[in-house]
Amino acid sequence: MFQPTYPISTARLTLRPVTPDDLDDVYAFQSRPDVVRWMLGTGPRTREQSRASVLAMASEDALREEGDCLTLAAVTGGTVIGTVELVWRSRSERTAELGYVFHPGHGGRGLATEAATALLDWGFTELGLHRVVARCHGRNAASARLMARLGMRQEAHHVESYLFNGEWADQIVFAVLAREWTPRTSPPGGQRR
Repeated sequence: MFQPTYPISTARLTLRPVTPDDLDDVYAFQSRPDVVRWMLGTGPRTREQSRASVLAMASEDALREEGDCLTLAAVTGGTVIGTVELVWRSRSERTAELGYVFHPGHGGRGLATEAATALLDWGFTELGLHRVVARCHGRNAASARLMARLGMRQEAHHVESYLFNGEWADQIVFAVLAREWTPRTSPPGGQRR
């Protein structure tokens, strides 16, 4: 089993497992159309759908076997402003996939980059990952910019590769290798820890 020592602290954030008490904060962003716009198979969530999501995420506190997801709440000022996750894709190939969802009201300050950087640091240094990938809808420019800020390189642009809300959509794939990753002591443009 692989599990971070909680909490993971950055200059401005605390990353920790999601708890049922986080429902109000998570619902505040999961219910927004602009947040779920690029998420496959979902629309704005009702409070009950967010409750089910929070309960599922609360059990994702460690990586026990391939396919498991580690989901962490990104907290600032006592409020959960988003989540970051690593999905363990292969034990033998030491690969994972990065994901993130953040409340847009906290955008533009580098907080999503800071949270994702901390999780990638843990994945490469503690979990011993060789490679981490991340994917987004071809028109999700904000997500693609975040992956680039993390130092990930665009490896592919799959044209009309999946059905998204009944239409063919492009998918952009980014990745970074352990040998390319430099553990960070501060977020890009941020303060030192």
